[in-house]
Amino acid sequence: MNARVLRRRFVARLTKGLIVVWPVLSSLLALIVTFGVTSGLLEGWSLQDSVYFSFVSSLTIGYGDFAPKTLIGRALAIVIGVCGILVIALVSAVAVNALTDAQDGGNE
Repeated sequence: MNARVLRRRFVARLTKGLIVVWPVLSSLLALIVTFGVTSGLLEGWSLQDSVYFSFVSSLTIGYGDFAPKTLIGRALAIVIGVCGILVIALVSAVAVNALTDAQDGGNE
């Protein structure tokens, strides 16, 4: 199969799959930001630092430059991490499904 055709099929199916799961994906992203901002308010961080913390934590990178000290902040960090893992799993599942469909040819 031509690489260009495979790439086009993959992108088309990935886009279609992401549109289908967008309500769940956007809800998870909203939860990540909301819990990050809430945790940042409890810890006394700026809004910018709070959003940064939420996405670094949700992607399970965790540089350690911001770490919650309060019990509620730590609990929210755990929830942020779980939501981030769900986002990664959802996008990965859609990508694998799109690649499989693109390789099979499937219905146009």
